[in-house]
Amino acid sequence: MKLNIQDTFNKELPADPIIINSIRQVEKACFSFVTPKKTANPKVLHISPEMAENLGISIEETQTDYFQNIVTGNEVLPDTQPYAMCYGGYQFGNWAGQLGDGRAINLTEVIHNNKRWAIQLKGAGLTPYSRTADGLAVLRSSVREYLCSEAMFHLGIPTTRALSLSLSGDEVLRDVLYNGNPAYEKGAIVSRIAPSFLRFGNYQILASRQDHDTLKILVDYTIKHFYTDLGSPSKATYLSFFQQVADRSLDMVLHWQRVGFVHGVMNTDNMSILGLTIDYGPYGWLEGYDYGWTPNTTDAQNKRYRYGKQPEMVLWNLYQLANALYPLIDEAAGLEAVLESYRTQYDEKYLKMMRSKIGLYTDQEGDDTIIQVLEENLHLIETDMTIFYRNLSQFEKGNPEKGISIIQDAFYQSIEEYPEVIETWTLWFEHYNQRLVFENEINSERREKMNAVNPKYVLRNYMSQLAIDAADKKDYTLIDELFQLLKNPYAEQPEHEKWFAKRPDWARDKVGCSMLSCSS
Repeated sequence: MKLNIQDTFNKELPADPIIINSIRQVEKACFSFVTPKKTANPKVLHISPEMAENLGISIEETQTDYFQNIVTGNEVLPDTQPYAMCYGGYQFGNWAGQLGDGRAINLTEVIHNNKRWAIQLKGAGLTPYSRTADGLAVLRSSVREYLCSEAMFHLGIPTTRALSLSLSGDEVLRDVLYNGNPAYEKGAIVSRIAPSFLRFGNYQILASRQDHDTLKILVDYTIKHFYTDLGSPSKATYLSFFQQVADRSLDMVLHWQRVGFVHGVMNTDNMSILGLTIDYGPYGWLEGYDYGWTPNTTDAQNKRYRYGKQPEMVLWNLYQLANALYPLIDEAAGLEAVLESYRTQYDEKYLKMMRSKIGLYTDQEGDDTIIQVLEENLHLIETDMTIFYRNLSQFEKGNPEKGISIIQDAFYQSIEEYPEVIETWTLWFEHYNQRLVFENEINSERREKMNAVNPKYVLRNYMSQLAIDAADKKDYTLIDELFQLLKNPYAEQPEHEKWFAKRPDWARDKVGCSMLSCSS
């Protein structure tokens, strides 16, 4: 296995001079060198052939002991120096100080087909940033991250990727719901892949310490490698950099809202500087359409990161990044203009996105009202978001009276028991039918376009939990079945129709299906 290794992060940025792997505050540095922990009995459970190919690794090479040793931390690639990043962050709105890669170790950077990829192991042992934790990960959280990052990519959502899912062979102590009932679980490691794992917190920690020299070095590095069109460093360049980060972050959260994805823990240390979805912890997809839903038990009371608030939270996080970059720009007007444009752009892009979800391709006055009423209707009784939008594509112009029968599979209760809800939906379908008169597409064309933005299959939490439960019993077939299913989320896949279904009753209040903690 010969990779085209071209490290930059640990070559061009200031390193922590202390080599001993002890828990500590790391200052005037962007990272610390660290070696992954050797594991007891490693076993690769699944690999992504697509990601292996992206890195220049053949399928045959992924079957070797050498590959297994690399992706489980038992061997270090020649001429590389693994490291953990230093960053800080606002957690649930409060500055938490230094955080850093507490259970992630970056192995190296690879260039293949003119694309740069950083390879990282999650769950590979202690780093200087592990605080009171052990730096390890368990099977359930690793299955969820592995499946979700690849599923998000195939949904067309900017995301980090995954190369492999492995068992470490070690037992790891975890308290699933932070309620004083810890238990040993199977240890696991995910090999995560991204152009870079830089996040807002990398810049914030330096600004918070007024280490503006290192901050400038890091921003210049980021622009040089990941925002190459911006040119040489200057105050104008830094402002353009912030604009592009804001634009990418906006596009990312619009995609989240489009498919009903809820990240669950949108702290600034979980915000990618490249606008990628990063750190899959207590995430989930909306089952019943609900602006107020969050999958995160830690956030259950305040619901800071609930579905309906995600765009606002991206903006809040961008404000914190603006504060971190301010010392390099030294004027607020430009930064404020970028933040203000986020609001305007979001409203415009959200309307356009929602039009596409319901098959409207011209701009007509009153479209915002049709969409607003639709979203209000979706809250009337518990209504499955994914099934609703997918089935709406079957609506045919001229038949408003058939609207409810088309979407009724999305309701969790019998709509016959709610005559006022029937009346409200009937009225909406009449208005929707009138609006479709302005569209040129025939029914089949509109259906095809709508199905291209409304997925049929998403990684519902109960699906992940089924795969986790099976994997706990050494049955890994469901991991592969879901992995293959989610590579084509917009396709009909009639052989997998069983996954196009509402959340089953047994999953409504089950841990792992509706309740997840940050350790999940």
